[in-house]
Amino acid sequence: MISSQVLQTAIDELRTITRIDLCVMDLEGRTIAATFSDIEIPAQTVRSFADSVADSQVIQGYHFFKILDERALEYILIARGASEDVYMIGKVAVSEIQNLIVAYKERFDKNNFIQNLLLDNLLLVDIYNRAKKLHIDVDARRIVFIIETKYEKDNAAMETVKSLFTIKSRDFITAVDERSIILVKEVKEGEDYPQMEETAKILLDMLNTEAMSSVKIAYGTIVGTLKQVSKSYKEAKMALDVGKIFYSEKNIVAYNMLGIGRLIYQLPIPLCKMFMTEIFGDHMPDTFDDETLTTINKFFENNLNVSETSRQLYVHRNTLVYRLEKLQKNTGLDIRVFDDALTFKIALMVVSYMKYMEEQ
Repeated sequence: MISSQVLQTAIDELRTITRIDLCVMDLEGRTIAATFSDIEIPAQTVRSFADSVADSQVIQGYHFFKILDERALEYILIARGASEDVYMIGKVAVSEIQNLIVAYKERFDKNNFIQNLLLDNLLLVDIYNRAKKLHIDVDARRIVFIIETKYEKDNAAMETVKSLFTIKSRDFITAVDERSIILVKEVKEGEDYPQMEETAKILLDMLNTEAMSSVKIAYGTIVGTLKQVSKSYKEAKMALDVGKIFYSEKNIVAYNMLGIGRLIYQLPIPLCKMFMTEIFGDHMPDTFDDETLTTINKFFENNLNVSETSRQLYVHRNTLVYRLEKLQKNTGLDIRVFDDALTFKIALMVVSYMKYMEEQ
């Protein structure tokens, strides 16, 4: 339903232009919006007019009008005065409010449609039928961004996103939970993932500076039809979760850049535990001291380069070699060798995944 604030703005503007006072009431005679406060109309009078067959009527020096929503009576409009000019202004006001109702219903219907589309709640035939009714192109290329805010119902963040994209009627902004804002963006001809990354960076910068919001942004893959939008949404959701586990330092995560983390995320926990036990036995990576973990991570960051790693850790090369040999003795894996390094890297990611799932 249209908000009282929108109705108040509409009749205030009409009052400024015409100098005719207006009041919108519900069918029980309760005031919803008005340009004057000294309303002396009994609620029973309003109810009697609502029950009558007349579309408009002069009662006690006021013009009464009925506002319909798809032939159903929605509001009563009252214009102060009984002249022909007042009647004309009243009819204009009725027309404007009825058009506002239609516009807001369509907006709500689009939002509801997009939400159900994202959650995969629609049959294929319903997608095409409702899209046609709502004038939504079914064959446009689209991508889904999920913006996760630090706080629930971050209105400042929502308004910032809307200010960037609502002027483009082919983009949609909605939410399906308290912490996330979802942008379904149309991808124009010639645009690809580099442009999507730039869009994510713009969003991040705007939200950090204007809305003062700490956010994480994830996006799925570009899809070619409306029915595939739910696929891009699921991918963005997975990217957000995988990013928290394996790439916590990143504020923007793309589904197509998740790498092996995407595979690990889909493994059952019992299988992960079995893998860890077979590889490490009692020497699990999460039991290593901070020095060992720092050494391992820095070694991986430098692509298994011993000299560069020792330089960045400010230790002698022989000291680093000693640490790596000690690690090999405890685990049976020499991370200077590519195959063992790969196994160890996967194991560290599996540990992170298991910890995350336990916390959840």
